[in-house]
Amino acid sequence: MDLELKDKVILVTGGDKGIGLGISQVLAKEGAKVIVIGRTEKDVLTAVQDIKDQGGAVDYEIAELTDPKACERVVASVIEKHQNIHGLVNNAGVNDGVSLAGGSYDKFIHSIHKNLTHYYMMAHFCLDELKKNQGAIVNISSKTAATGQGGTSGYAAANGGRNALTREWAVELLPFKIRVNAIIVAESFTPLYKRWIQTFPNPEEKLKGIIENIP
Repeated sequence: MDLELKDKVILVTGGDKGIGLGISQVLAKEGAKVIVIGRTEKDVLTAVQDIKDQGGAVDYEIAELTDPKACERVVASVIEKHQNIHGLVNNAGVNDGVSLAGGSYDKFIHSIHKNLTHYYMMAHFCLDELKKNQGAIVNISSKTAATGQGGTSGYAAANGGRNALTREWAVELLPFKIRVNAIIVAESFTPLYKRWIQTFPNPEEKLKGIIENIP
């Protein structure tokens, strides 16, 4: 298919693993210049090499996005090297199991920073470029905001925030012809999901029960 992305500079946070890697690979196949953003250099370089081997145009930034200054540095670096930003995919995050019973103030706030705050910061720092190019923002979210999961208050709250920000930005940025959408992910068998399944006493039985309830 042709998504009209040829030579468009698109940032993907958490673009080196799981859902983010899949997004990066598809964007590259569509001709975009993908900027893979991740915090673990080994994983990022592996993802970048994979995309290069497939003939894709790709660059990368190493950053811990819970640090607002890192978000600002990443965006400034991309602008300096590529002169443009056409799209932002906010994807980085982790279902970290910060529960109501077992959590704390510090754990809850850290979960919000890991899963929500950098969505705002990355969009904030990309905004001038997105306005210039009438670009797009895609926020990756989770069903936990709508259905609950149990035992993951921080992550659920962060995803509720992602959904709210998507609607808010769609309204605020409409005059600039910037499209803002969210993709609500249900079950997705990423490496992180696989590790989560293995925490149960009978992981195969648990996974079978989940699969049986997927329409």
